[in-house]
Amino acid sequence: MDQHIECLASGVDIKNKSGNLTAPTPQNTPINPAPITSTYRPSIPAISEDMESSSTKGAADNTSSLAGAFTSNPALLSMLQGKLGTLVGRPSGYIDSLPTTVKRRLNGLKYLQSKHADLENKFQEEVLALEKKYLLLYQPLYDQRAKIITGTYEPTEEEVAAGEKVDDEEDDDEEDEDDEEEEKEEHKDTKDDKDIKGIPEFWLTLLKNHPQITETITDEDEDALKHLIDVRMSYMDQPGFKLEFEFSDNDYFTNKVLSKTYFYQDHAYGGDFVYDHAEGCSIDWKDGKDLTVTVETKKQRHKGTNKTRVVKRTVPSNSFFYFFSPPAIPDAEEEIDEEEAEGLDAKLEADYEMGEEFKDKIIPHAVDYFTGKALQYEDYDEEDDFDVSIYTCIINILY
Repeated sequence: MDQHIECLASGVDIKNKSGNLTAPTPQNTPINPAPITSTYRPSIPAISEDMESSSTKGAADNTSSLAGAFTSNPALLSMLQGKLGTLVGRPSGYIDSLPTTVKRRLNGLKYLQSKHADLENKFQEEVLALEKKYLLLYQPLYDQRAKIITGTYEPTEEEVAAGEKVDDEEDDDEEDEDDEEEEKEEHKDTKDDKDIKGIPEFWLTLLKNHPQITETITDEDEDALKHLIDVRMSYMDQPGFKLEFEFSDNDYFTNKVLSKTYFYQDHAYGGDFVYDHAEGCSIDWKDGKDLTVTVETKKQRHKGTNKTRVVKRTVPSNSFFYFFSPPAIPDAEEEIDEEEAEGLDAKLEADYEMGEEFKDKIIPHAVDYFTGKALQYEDYDEEDDFDVSIYTCIINILY
């Protein structure tokens, strides 16, 4: 299902949230208007260049003069670019010019497409129902995992042996015939080791192993995330899902559970659920422990009395916990410029992707991220759609 879910950035016009989500009319109008001037010159001569006539040179001179006129007149250039911009997305007139018989057949195709969309919507509904069904089947495994991590349950000898067998089979698959088998050093537990409860810092370790999420975790965050003992996901009655982060008692906040909910639009488009918005939660920080702000102190001297005073102010600081304060979508009546809209699109997309990462990968395969095995099967690089650069700067540009 999730490969078929579209982000708001591609489905909603931030500047006009009530915008039309249907596909645009086929057209010949170019998406990007051609530049008025260009410094580009071909490095390899075209065949016609060998036979260039004086008239061609004259035309080139006229073109150059015209380009120069635009360059020297920014107001005229801006006006023309604005006119070209208004043409983007408009029908070129091709459809209207078609013969009536062709238009009739085109309407027949539109009917077929509408029937196809109905089936796509039904398919998506059944996929969602199947995912909900299997989440219920997965849940006992997740509950048992949480008990092992927190130390309230010890795996049986049979379960441990089965887990070791899985490791051995995977090692055999990855082992090269020419590689010599390395002997495993058996670690002998000390008395202190035997007193360890569960798997300490399990969730912090796996989050730091994730190539993108680790970029959002500061040194100050780590101490709080050591108390993260479980991450859960659940579906809602309406399209969307909820993430819950459970914490043990800690020095930073009083919440036992921090939550974040992702909502899809009520109606799927083309069989795909479209992301609508996310809602976080309020973190009840203990006094002086808010990780999302830094307290700056500054001394000020009064010119008249020469007395000094200390002024304190809080400024936003990078923190993983901004995840629970998602970017807000402006009201339909609120107008924002194009640059702000594009920036908001990027923030919303990054926030949505992070939620999907927890839902589809981290929660189902937590132990593989803890051991690092999951990274062997992920293609994380600079060209990946899951853009680390967005994650590293989202807090800076949003807060």
